[in-house]
Amino acid sequence: MINKRLLVKNLLAHNDENSFYDKKQSINIGQKEGKAKFLKHVCALANSNPNNNSFIVIGVGDEKNDIMGVDFFDDSKIQNLVNAYLENPPRIAYENIPFPHLPSGKVVGLVTIRSNGKVCSLRKNIWKYYGGTVFFREGSISLPKAYGVELVDLNSQAVATIEQHAKNNIELTLDGVVNFLMERHKDLSSSYKVFKEQFVVCWAGNEKKVNGEIYYSRVDIELITEQVKLFYSEFDEITIAYDEDSFTTIEYVQLGLSDQQKYYPLEKVVLTFFENGTYTILSDLIFEPPRYDKKTLYHIYNANLALLKKIEANRKLTPNEKRDLSLLSDTMLICYVNGFEEAKEVMEEAKPMIKKYDLPTYQSIKESLRIIRKVNYS
Repeated sequence: MINKRLLVKNLLAHNDENSFYDKKQSINIGQKEGKAKFLKHVCALANSNPNNNSFIVIGVGDEKNDIMGVDFFDDSKIQNLVNAYLENPPRIAYENIPFPHLPSGKVVGLVTIRSNGKVCSLRKNIWKYYGGTVFFREGSISLPKAYGVELVDLNSQAVATIEQHAKNNIELTLDGVVNFLMERHKDLSSSYKVFKEQFVVCWAGNEKKVNGEIYYSRVDIELITEQVKLFYSEFDEITIAYDEDSFTTIEYVQLGLSDQQKYYPLEKVVLTFFENGTYTILSDLIFEPPRYDKKTLYHIYNANLALLKKIEANRKLTPNEKRDLSLLSDTMLICYVNGFEEAKEVMEEAKPMIKKYDLPTYQSIKESLRIIRKVNYS
C-alpha cells in the first residue's frame, strides 16, 4: 500500500521532470487553454509510459521545488473529461495529498496516469491543438509526434523503485490518525473506522441532528493509510454512513432565492474495501437543481451584472447591494442550471476582482464553480 505523501516526496527529491513525471504550480481546467494543456500532458505521459504509472504533481514551485500547495480539488469526474477528449484514454486519478505545513484547505494535487497500452491521441480539437494529435514526452516537455508512432517502455524499473520506497507502515498510519484526531481537528467532532484490517478512514466536522439524521459541516475526511484527503469543504454539508465493507458520503448544497434556502443532494460517493487489499471509489451525481421562472432569473442575472460593474468602478455599495453580493454565487449558480450558461464565464472573470473586494464571496464563487464543473463532467 503506497503512502501518497511519501510518493510525492520521492518524486520531488530524486527526479527532475522527465518522461514519467511532471510538476505544476497550478492547473486551471475551468478554462479552455488550461484544459487543453492538461490533456496534452496526460496524453504525452500515457504514451511515454505504456506499462507503468506516470504522475503530475500540482502545487510545487518550478525553481526551488518548494511545496506551496493548491486548493482542495474535489473532482471525481476528471476521468469523464479525459474520456471525452482523448482517444484510447488512460485511467486517471486526481488525489489531494495533505502536508502538515500547509494551511487548512491547501493540499498537493497528485495526478496518477495509467496507459491502456494503446497510442493515446486527441479525439477532437481543443484550443490550438488539433484532433488526432499524438503527444510524447521528451525530457520535461510534451511534444506532438507524427502518425505511426510506437509505444516503448523505458521507465518501469524507475517507477517501481519510487513506488517501493513510498510503501506505508504502521508508524506512519498511527501518527496520521493521532495528528488528525488530536491536533488538527481537536475542536471538532471526529472519529475513525478501520476497514478490512488495513484501511483507516478519519473524519471530522461540526455535527447537527435534523429529523434523526446527522449532518456534518466544516467537513474533512481522509484515507489515512494512503495520506489522501477524500473530502474538504467549509461550506457544504454531508451525511456519513458506513458498514464493514464501505464508507458512504452524500454531499448537499444549500440553494435558493432570497431567504427561501433549501438543501439539495449533490453527489453520493461510496468507498468499497476488499479483502485483497484494494478499494474502489464510485461517485454518482444526484443533483436535481431547483427550477425558477425565467423572467425572475433575468431580473436577478442583470442585477448581478450591474453589481459587478459597480464594484469594478470602485463605487460604494448600499446595504442591500452588499446583501445581494453575499448571495451572488448562489443566484448565479441557479441561473446557470436554469439555462444561463454565460453565468459561469461571468463568475470566472469576476474571481480576481472579488478576491480583492470580499473574500467570503470569492470563496463561495469557487464553490459554485466546483459544482458547475461536476455537473458538466457528468
